Amino acid sequence: MRVSLFITCYNDTLFPETGKAVVQVLERLGHTIHFPYEQTCCGQMHWNTGYLREAVPIIRHFVDVFRDSEAVCIPSSSCVAMIRDHYPKAARESGDASFIAEVDALLPRVWEFSEFLVKKLDVEDVGATYAHRVTYHASCHSLRSLHLGDIPMRLLRSVRDIELADLQSIDRCCGFGGTFAIKNADVSSEMLAEKMGSILESKAEVCTAVDNSCLMHIFGGLHRRNTGVRTAHLAEILASQGPKL
Repeated sequence: MRVSLFITCYNDTLFPETGKAVVQVLERLGHTIHFPYEQTCCGQMHWNTGYLREAVPIIRHFVDVFRDSEAVCIPSSSCVAMIRDHYPKAARESGDASFIAEVDALLPRVWEFSEFLVKKLDVEDVGATYAHRVTYHASCHSLRSLHLGDIPMRLLRSVRDIELADLQSIDRCCGFGGTFAIKNADVSSEMLAEKMGSILESKAEVCTAVDNSCLMHIFGGLHRRNTGVRTAHLAEILASQGPKL
């Protein structure tokens, strides 16, 4: 299959290793990766902060770039949730029939990375080896918007040499929420403290998730406390074939 990769703003700017890991996993499984260089943003930051009108050209650009893709794989549940939940609204509110049709045609081909592996490719064992104790944080968008359920854990259970540790209150938000962490810093910090407490109780070396935005927030807190606990996107664990962290 020819898979188009949308790398997302966070990954492109701050976590390029995640995109490389997605490519490694999919190429290992025999697929061809297409990376459209004209891609930009999904428009989530604009839409979620109330700049709906400004988000529409970004949404249209995404649709233009990926309209002919066989499949679009995205290592971020929040971006996929933006596309699935809000692109149809933006298209309908535009009153543009062709825009509405293009969005409707594209959406079934847009996948979050872990669900693409399990639901589209029917793969759980990607040939990974990762000899570390790992706990999994279920991000809000993955849990409540995409309803990924146990899909990421099914992939992790198939990783060789991994030791999985349950995370208490796995369904609790980490407190990031984009600009929520800035506008409501005190509340965000308390939520983060609770999440970090659960991670430390798990005795994990590594906390993983399907969203680097959450992992950035969590790692910042863990690092400031000098806990020694690392974070890694699920794709990076699935790309690993050796003992290195």
